[in-house]
Amino acid sequence: MRVFIAGATGVIGIRLLPLLVADGHEATGMTRSEQKADALRALGAEPAICDVYDAEALREAVVRADADAVVHLLTDLPDDMDEIDEFTAANARIRREGTRNLLAAAEAASASRFLAESLAARPDGDAGDAVDELERSVLAAGGVVLRYGWLYGPDTYYERDLPDPPRIHVDEAARRTALELERGTGIIELVEP
Repeated sequence: MRVFIAGATGVIGIRLLPLLVADGHEATGMTRSEQKADALRALGAEPAICDVYDAEALREAVVRADADAVVHLLTDLPDDMDEIDEFTAANARIRREGTRNLLAAAEAASASRFLAESLAARPDGDAGDAVDELERSVLAAGGVVLRYGWLYGPDTYYERDLPDPPRIHVDEAARRTALELERGTGIIELVEP
């Protein structure tokens, strides 16, 4: 399968890419940063340098990749969890506008699969409204909503401590995402039992 991963250099994407390549898939990894292109190539992916908010460039990138599947792992979060409230509007925008643009690009490429990152723990206010909107639009398009628990492990907010449930180790989240690539549609909870 040819897989286009938006958010390929993020905490899940960077782990998902080698799994997909090892399974024989052709992967294209999207990043906004030219500096990250070599890292994507090293993982076996073709880099696509574009911004999710540039709908035309995004459509061209997904069509050029001839994607059978699009995996939406984009978030706009700070490196420091203490600053998360300052990123609420930006993260809500990526869930709304970014998701719309990715769905349109997937449709233009005739991709048959669309998977999108969501949350098992529901935020309040506009952040929660944005999550609901993302899920509704993905499900309306026949896609898969992946509701991740709080991620823990290397490169997460919880590198050493376990967050409260629902939670999932970041490596397990990537492994299970790879498995969902070829399964049904609907809402999938990716959490520890």
